[in-house]
Amino acid sequence: MIKSLAFPPQVKLSPAKSEVPCQVNARGAKMELTLTRPDDWHLHLRDGDLLQAVISHSANHFGRAVVMPNLKPPITTTAAAVAYRESILKALPSITEFTPLMTLYLTDTTSPEEIKLARKSGVVFAVKLYPAGATTNSQDGVTDLFGKCLPVLEEMMEQKMPLLVHGEVTDTNIDVFDREKVFIDTVLRPLIQKLPQLKVVMEHITTKDAVDFVESCAEGTVAATVTPQHLLLNRNSLFQGGLQPHNYCLPVLKREIHRQAIVSAVTSGSKRYFLGTDSAPHERRRKECPCGCAGIYNAPVALSLYAKIFEEAGALDKLEAFTSFNGPDFYGLPRNASKIKLSRTRWKVPELFSFGFGDIVPMFAGETLEWLPSAI
Repeated sequence: MIKSLAFPPQVKLSPAKSEVPCQVNARGAKMELTLTRPDDWHLHLRDGDLLQAVISHSANHFGRAVVMPNLKPPITTTAAAVAYRESILKALPSITEFTPLMTLYLTDTTSPEEIKLARKSGVVFAVKLYPAGATTNSQDGVTDLFGKCLPVLEEMMEQKMPLLVHGEVTDTNIDVFDREKVFIDTVLRPLIQKLPQLKVVMEHITTKDAVDFVESCAEGTVAATVTPQHLLLNRNSLFQGGLQPHNYCLPVLKREIHRQAIVSAVTSGSKRYFLGTDSAPHERRRKECPCGCAGIYNAPVALSLYAKIFEEAGALDKLEAFTSFNGPDFYGLPRNASKIKLSRTRWKVPELFSFGFGDIVPMFAGETLEWLPSAI
């Protein structure tokens, strides 16, 4: 059972009357934003008890989510994706309107025929590239992208199926803080040159190098998702006041100069960037241990944090495009019809969420935030 859940009850969102820009209402000292309901274009929901525990935090705020396939075993086939989707839908509260957009886990043995099946299924919307060993449950990932995977990538280009990229090399001789840049130079740039029509999303970008790369590519072909942690935290946040395991994620947090570059890009109004929380729940005991898991659980606070970022940048008028328009436009999907409200209301993030199997500690646990999301 959840302990001290600081959110309003889940309410079914009503259809919007029209497509209008983000509405800002000021009532004395109180301010409200009305946004087209956002989507999360990069989300980890896990499975089993963990799925049951976390699904409502995303479903309360987001209309759709691109669900990552790095389960055990990974979601490598369309049939497995369809089955996983059914599990997600069964875990949802009955009054919730939330659509999981499924992905396949790319391996050296994925076939072009599987990509055709995925497109025909109507429920698989992308394929995820994990370099083998790059992050959680990536041991089955790709080892030969330009060899064994090339026919699959060519079929994806034909099917207009986006490739979602965890952009890090895994060579242990490369400094962990440089692995994104090296991946861009040695893998991603050559890939775009070889297959210029392949739609690519560089997930959870962390560096100025990634911003520069995305900006150098054709708009509508290469885009990027951005997390709240990489917009708000730099690598000092891993060590301030002692080792901070709940700020540890992959790709790892970077220098302040990189954080500033990402904030500038995201709040500029560019259509190349959209919301992807990379919310990744782990039990507290798996984070606070001698070899803690990578991943930050931000689903309960993500919208509040994105609003904080855009407000501090003086760009609240650009928040809705980032949260609600750029993602569906890139994927060729309709924008959501329903709305969500963000109120300028101080609220305290719970210290943890407790369940029968253990605790999950959210991002910014115990801290006070300024924006509170609620359904309309």
